[in-house]
Amino acid sequence: MPSADLPLDECRVYRPEMPLPVGFAAFWSGTLGEAPHDRTGDGPRYKEVDCGLPHVRTYDVSVPGYGGRPVRGWLHMPSGSTEPLGCVVEFLGYGRGRGLPHEELVWACAGYAHLVMDTRGQGWSAAPGLTADTDPGSAGAVPGFLTRGIESPDTYYYRRVFTDAVRCVEAMREHPEIDPARIVVTGVSQGGGIALAVAGLVPGLAGVMPDVPFLCNIARGARIAGLPPYAEIAAYLRLHHDRTDQVFRTLSYFDAAHHATRAPAPALFSIAMTDEICPPSTCFTAYNRYTGPKELRVYEFNGHEGGGAHHRAVQLAWVHDLFSP
Repeated sequence: MPSADLPLDECRVYRPEMPLPVGFAAFWSGTLGEAPHDRTGDGPRYKEVDCGLPHVRTYDVSVPGYGGRPVRGWLHMPSGSTEPLGCVVEFLGYGRGRGLPHEELVWACAGYAHLVMDTRGQGWSAAPGLTADTDPGSAGAVPGFLTRGIESPDTYYYRRVFTDAVRCVEAMREHPEIDPARIVVTGVSQGGGIALAVAGLVPGLAGVMPDVPFLCNIARGARIAGLPPYAEIAAYLRLHHDRTDQVFRTLSYFDAAHHATRAPAPALFSIAMTDEICPPSTCFTAYNRYTGPKELRVYEFNGHEGGGAHHRAVQLAWVHDLFSP
């Protein structure tokens, strides 16, 4: 893989020309300002579940997402907390669902609230999900999610997902046990791209931690990545040659490298130099364009697994310093 992409010294200064699409800000302010319809409840719902873990409280969460339709998640909180908690909101990698309630407890064990957001329609790979995507898009989409509704920004799949993510952050800000000024968003791969989008769409976040982020410089990823998910776009365009310009126009509204230019929160990135799924130059595109204070950990000999548990230790220390008085 290293020979298929740029070397590290070139990645560090890689800043391709990527003008914002026309109406980018208006599109997103309009999307997030839409009144929810088909609302299934008045607001977020929390149902405590017994996982047999006395030091962690876990709640089955339902948040009204895009169109007011419910998005599920798990909220983990340390037992016995008396002061408002800092909170880590986590978005998941491609194909993952929220999993089982006793998984992903590191952040709660560290003393923070931790929301794991289900990704609508996903949950078939490493962990199950429980949130349906009620709009499958038009016929002809490649199996997966990257070309679902790709005919227009208005119908594109990630319009719904990014809105879901924003609504989940808003729900945590309104939670009585959470400090709204101490919320960090994070995720690996797809989750990292979603976190970057949220960092550009939601003001006042305490921080963002994107790991080997997907959905960055999507046009380049579709052209140089030989593996899914980016390969879904290439497969679509092999059959629809006349739609290339429209496809990349749609994708430009969801490119995390664009959202990075509008994100002021402190950021901790990780990028892996032998990543065949999210080529490092695509991740560096977002990092180099990120406007807020930023730090980077490069894992030179790792693939899409990134820094794994080693990087989680880095994140724990970074969040501790970020949330300390």
